[in-house]
Amino acid sequence: MAKNISIAVVALGGYGMVYLQGLLDEPQDENFTLVAGIDPYPEHCDRLDELKKMNIALYADFDAFYQQGGQADLVILSSPIQLHLDHTRIALEHGSHVLCEKPLGATVDEADNMIAARDQFGRFVAIGYQWSFTDPIQDLKRDIQQGVLGAPVRLKTMAFWPRDESYYNRNSWAGKLKDKSGRWILDSPVNNAVAHYLHNMFFVLGDQFSSSAQPKSVEGELYRAKPIESYDTAALRVMTENDIELLFYATHSNEEMIGPVITYEFEKATVTFTGLHSDLKVEFKDGREKSYGKPDEQQIKKMWDCIRAVRTGEPVACTPEAAKSQTVTINALHESFGEIVDLPEALIKTKGKEGEVLYYSPELESVLRQCHDENKLPSELGVNWSKAGKRVNVSDYDSFKGI
Repeated sequence: MAKNISIAVVALGGYGMVYLQGLLDEPQDENFTLVAGIDPYPEHCDRLDELKKMNIALYADFDAFYQQGGQADLVILSSPIQLHLDHTRIALEHGSHVLCEKPLGATVDEADNMIAARDQFGRFVAIGYQWSFTDPIQDLKRDIQQGVLGAPVRLKTMAFWPRDESYYNRNSWAGKLKDKSGRWILDSPVNNAVAHYLHNMFFVLGDQFSSSAQPKSVEGELYRAKPIESYDTAALRVMTENDIELLFYATHSNEEMIGPVITYEFEKATVTFTGLHSDLKVEFKDGREKSYGKPDEQQIKKMWDCIRAVRTGEPVACTPEAAKSQTVTINALHESFGEIVDLPEALIKTKGKEGEVLYYSPELESVLRQCHDENKLPSELGVNWSKAGKRVNVSDYDSFKGI
């Protein structure tokens, strides 16, 4: 019989609910035991009564779980960004493997510390960029590695996901650069809601199963239409170590959900993805077409892969090293642009009831669409409210310099 794997879930609301749903409703592995749920505010969990009826141990504090004799083969972390490193280290110190939600942390310093802790304690750490674990993305990556599509030319992604006040009021750290203790958060669309799709451009260009391409330089522009501390809109250009251009456009300040729209250009073919739950497709210049399938249909394959990895010792698809390229880019993006630019008030519209007001800008969306189509940043279009960022060399980037 396969070894039974004990699991603790940290953070029971938000994305933690996705993991709970998989464990409670859609198990793909019968040999596991949910031993604990850990959350200082368990009342935010819609399945709380059910967990209590199942006699699942509940803890308000992660340290208390281990101090009171708790043990788990696998800890699944959906805690706030600024706690990812601390919680990962605690789990590793107590002999647990870790599946940590994206991003791996706020800074490259945290990424390196996470890697060092993993190596010290001899347990794996997987970062929850779910697309990296899916068959469609792995199949595409394999074709790229084998030269089926030809050499990469340019990869770009556009993701416009409107978020209203309720999104930013759902916790104490959304839209923040730092928390009250002074720890970096760097929350933003690019480092949270649509971080998957920035990471994915690095990941599919990695030369190994669980590696990512490395950034060489980063330049970008950061804008804000909402009354928040961080930015809600970004346009950026990354050059990889192999001189492949990556372009990324993201905003929470548009009116309707758009994307992710993906266009990966290669010498022999173009890979496209038109929005959530669509097929990842490739069209070759000789007229052939191929569908890799729907990566969004395997949202929590990452969890079942990690459970199996605990049991078998096989590698996990997305390691801290693979996720680090995205973190380096986020840090360099802040250094590239400096102070976030507020969009002119005349360009901002609002709609929605109190507590759910959406700040959005049709002109902002139009500019980002044009940037995407022309492979440019807003300042390169000469937009009057735009500001150019400097190019930051990140080949040897090892510490976030701050904002």
